[in-house]
Amino acid sequence: MPMMLLTSNYAPGYKVDKVLGLTYGITVRSRGVGGNLMAGLRSLAGGEIKEYTEMAHQARQQALDRLAEHAQGLGANAVISVMFDSTEIGNTMDEIIAFGTAVVISPAPDGQQLVRLS
Repeated sequence: MPMMLLTSNYAPGYKVDKVLGLTYGITVRSRGVGGNLMAGLRSLAGGEIKEYTEMAHQARQQALDRLAEHAQGLGANAVISVMFDSTEIGNTMDEIIAFGTAVVISPAPDGQQLVRLS
């Protein structure tokens, strides 16, 4: 079964067999001079700043990929309660972290109560 990454506290149709603990993935991205220049020019006209949108998308995907790698290293096959956080470092860098609870799950037999973390 491929690694499941879920924002919910449980995986519908699965039971939690083991909670392995916190897992995370971090990346720090710099907004280069060229990107800042283009973004500055775009901001004069208003609207979406596509350079920053693409950078944010790539950073979150990299953080998720690292989260999945870390969880897999712990022996997990799923991560529940996945969330993101970000922090600006200086004026040109952003730290993006994806974090959640690494778990081992298996299909729940019909009628079995699912385990929920709260």
